Amino acid sequence: MTHIEIDGEPPAPDQLWATVSAYGHFTAMQVRDGKARGLALHLQRLRAANREAFGVGLDGEHVRALVRHALGDTKDASVRVYLFDAPSQPATMVTIRAPAEMATPQRLRSVHYQRPDPHIKHVTTDQGHYRRHAQRSGFDDAVLVGADGVVSESTLANIGFFDGALVVWPDAPMLHGITMQLLERELAGRGVFTRHSTVRVQDIASFDGAFLCSARGIAAVTTVDDASLPGESKGLSMLADAYASVTWDSI
Repeated sequence: MTHIEIDGEPPAPDQLWATVSAYGHFTAMQVRDGKARGLALHLQRLRAANREAFGVGLDGEHVRALVRHALGDTKDASVRVYLFDAPSQPATMVTIRAPAEMATPQRLRSVHYQRPDPHIKHVTTDQGHYRRHAQRSGFDDAVLVGADGVVSESTLANIGFFDGALVVWPDAPMLHGITMQLLERELAGRGVFTRHSTVRVQDIASFDGAFLCSARGIAAVTTVDDASLPGESKGLSMLADAYASVTWDSI
């Protein structure tokens, strides 16, 4: 199941090609029963990136209407909303695909790569190249590290670590993911402490566990290169409970 609309209409092939060939940014969400977690944060992400990339604002209600139109009668889906550079104003593309969940556990291979402008979820990036190479080597994904070995994120998700009762997020250039933001909020409400610290690849084995989080859910990380980590822990159960408590917002 794949459905694409640009500004509310199914595009002709030449329009689709012209649109996706331009610079763009996007947000990705899972929709269940016509609802998504953190909808306001998704719109905030698009609005901020639109202002930085194109110097214009964003009508959040219009974006919601476009998503509803593209969904039609579909209640459960993977939804992406793109804003692409266009002559008059940015073109809004909505893609609808089958719902998805992140597989768990995950085995990661470290690669030296940093996304340009990592705070923006944009399309001008080569992380897919490194993900494919990691998968060809028997891993599930790649974890991106700087030249000095500092961990930032995976190619598709934020990565976090357990240090006793603490949740540790990398202090590095990365995307502040929507699920990460939702977890930070829920964990704070539960009295769970989090911190942002520099994490190097050689430090990973010293943690009590690791996880990935994205709109597709939360996954345990059991391997990073040659380092092994626990696949199950109280921390993972706590994260799952916190994420399950997040309200689903009507689109």
